[in-house]
Amino acid sequence: MPGRRKHTLLLAGLALALATVSAEADSHGGKKKPELISGASAEMLAAQCDGCHGPNGASGGPAIPNIGGHDAEFLMEQMKGFASGEIPSTIMGRIAKGYTDDEIKRLAAHYAKQKWVPAKQKFDAGLAKMGAPLAEKYCEKCHEDGGRKADEGIPVLAGQWLPYLHFTMADFISGKREMTKKMKKRVNKLMKSKGEKGLNAVLEFYASQQ
Repeated sequence: MPGRRKHTLLLAGLALALATVSAEADSHGGKKKPELISGASAEMLAAQCDGCHGPNGASGGPAIPNIGGHDAEFLMEQMKGFASGEIPSTIMGRIAKGYTDDEIKRLAAHYAKQKWVPAKQKFDAGLAKMGAPLAEKYCEKCHEDGGRKADEGIPVLAGQWLPYLHFTMADFISGKREMTKKMKKRVNKLMKSKGEKGLNAVLEFYASQQ
């Protein structure tokens, strides 16, 4: 009965394969977490990001932020926020879910070592001049050196793309994205004193910095 034996062996092999898949799924709480590139180096992982964020994180803009030169802690917080849905996004939420925590850590360390490249962009010189003292008064405590310092989870603002700064602040102001208590207190003071024009002036100032 060669045909029956062949059929029996096929069924046995299929049962073994299904049992293996089931065991792997159970070891991950019923769901096997996807990995982007298992065992990939930081450079290989970063190559997946170049299409949007540019080589070494220097974006061609204007709505996609520069990420090279940011603080590693900040970058990890962003990626995990995208993955969890805590930070609103268009496609980053789906992309971030494909990385393991270890891959996110390696990516953050890679981009933190890159040189920050300020965006070459147009800005309103008059508003930027108005925004300079406002940024110093309301923002300098965290965003030191005119927004150039990247440290302790604080992003670089000097030379970031202006449209991206506007989109991000709109999410914060609307409540779509949660501000820290310190940030909320200072933004509220700025808005109460100088209104939307004052906030826009601050963003123009940071966009003007090279």
